[in-house]
Amino acid sequence: MPAPPTDTDDRALPVSDSQTFARAFKDLRDGFGQRQLWLSLGWQDIKQRYRRSVLGPFWITIATGFQAAAMGILYAALLDLPLKEFLPYVTVGLIMWNLIAASILEGSEVFIANEGLIKQLPSALSVHVYRLVWRQILFFAHNLLIYVVMLVAFGVWRNLHWTVVLAIPGLALLVLNAMWVSIVFGIFSTRYRDIAPILGSMTLMLFVLTPIMWTTKTLEAQGGQVADRAKLAELNPTFHYLEIVRAPLLGEDQHAYHWYIVLAITAVGWIVAILAMRSYRARVPYWV
Repeated sequence: MPAPPTDTDDRALPVSDSQTFARAFKDLRDGFGQRQLWLSLGWQDIKQRYRRSVLGPFWITIATGFQAAAMGILYAALLDLPLKEFLPYVTVGLIMWNLIAASILEGSEVFIANEGLIKQLPSALSVHVYRLVWRQILFFAHNLLIYVVMLVAFGVWRNLHWTVVLAIPGLALLVLNAMWVSIVFGIFSTRYRDIAPILGSMTLMLFVLTPIMWTTKTLEAQGGQVADRAKLAELNPTFHYLEIVRAPLLGEDQHAYHWYIVLAITAVGWIVAILAMRSYRARVPYWV
C-alpha cells in the first residue's frame, strides 16, 4: 500500500492557480478580448442615463460648459485675472478633472455596481473596468466640444503649436491610470465598504487643492512666501496629471518633470493593480 502524501511529497494535492500572475494577466487579456461586450455596455450606460431626453448625452457638454463658465467668470473677478485667458484654463482643467474624479469615485464602486453581472455573467472581471473607462472616454469626448468652441471664441488656436500633439499620449496615460485606479480601489472598496466614502471626501479635497480654479502663476507672481507656497501644488499628484494634457491644449510651455512623475505613478499603480488582481480577483464575486 502506498504511503500517504507528505508535505514534501511532489504528489501532494495540486495548488490552485487562481492566485497567480498568469491568471491576473489572462483576466486582463480576456476582458479586452470581450470588447464588443464592454463597448456596447458602456454606450448603453450613457443612453440609459439620458433616456427620453431631447439632447441626450449633450447634456453632459451643457452642464460642464455652464459650470466652467460660472467658475471662470467668478474667480477671474475675484483674482483679478483676464477672462480671455483664465476661462479656457478653468474649462480645460474642469474637463480633465471630471475624468480623473470619475475614475476615483466610480472606480471605487465598479464591482459593487455590477454585482448582478459578476454573479451571473461568465466573463473576465476586467470587463467591468474596461466598461467604466470606455464610458468616461465617451463623456470626455462630449466635453471636448466645449474646447473646440473655445479655440475659436477665445482665439486659443493662435497659441497652439506642434506640442499640442502631446495631449494624445497625455490622455493615454490618464486612461491607463484610470484603469489601475478602478482595479485597485474597486477591489478594496468591495472588501471594505468604508473606502468609497473616504475616497469621496478625499476627491473633494483634491479638487480644492488642485490648480483648477486658481493658478500657480498667480501665486508665483506675488513673490515671497506666497510664491513658495505655490510649490506645495507640486505635492498634489493630480496637478501633474492635469498639466500633461492642459498645457499642450492651451499652447503653454511643457515641463518634463510632470511627465516623469506621471510615468512613475503609472508604473507603481499598475504593479499594485496586478498584485491585487493576482491575490484577490477570485474573491471579488464572494465579496459583492
